[in-house]
Amino acid sequence: MMQKIAILGGTFNPIHNGHLHLIKRFSEKIGFDRVILIPTKVPTHKGEEHLADAVHRVRMCRLAAKEFGYEVSDMEVQRETPSYTVLTLEALKHKFPNDMLYFITGEDMFLSLLTWNDPDRIFQLATICSAPRSIEGMGKMEQYAQILKTHGANTILANIDFLPISSTLVRTVWKNGEDISDLVPAAVVNYMKQYDLYKE
Repeated sequence: MMQKIAILGGTFNPIHNGHLHLIKRFSEKIGFDRVILIPTKVPTHKGEEHLADAVHRVRMCRLAAKEFGYEVSDMEVQRETPSYTVLTLEALKHKFPNDMLYFITGEDMFLSLLTWNDPDRIFQLATICSAPRSIEGMGKMEQYAQILKTHGANTILANIDFLPISSTLVRTVWKNGEDISDLVPAAVVNYMKQYDLYKE
């Protein structure tokens, strides 16, 4: 039987409730059979300061994913070459040839998809799911989706109740010694304490 497999990639530096909320809302809309979180080693499309070691980021993802029955793949952090999304999707399609892949991304990444490595191939491999940070952002995304359509993309845009959380916010609040229990799963908070992450 064909499965619907959701893929959410990111630095997850650290993973937070905003990531998990995005997956949950799209899962309610589409009905995913599996969800795979894929931490990147070093993102190819942006610089990232204060990047925790990949081992820690993968472990934190596993702790967060466990509660929801999600899976975590370390294929990108193990890869010697740059972490291009197209290579990850190729590998997943090879592993799950008869299943449908859904690639979930945030507004900023969605609006830059045509600058990614081999975007047309990405669109052949997966349906692109995204949500705006605010209601105002939907119009811009819908216009861009029409452009992506000319490149063969299938897109699903959803106006979901966005949680205004970012990894940068989590790190800043944490560094200031403030409570992040509303921003990050408890198991991840405990892990950050145990390994004294993001304190420098």
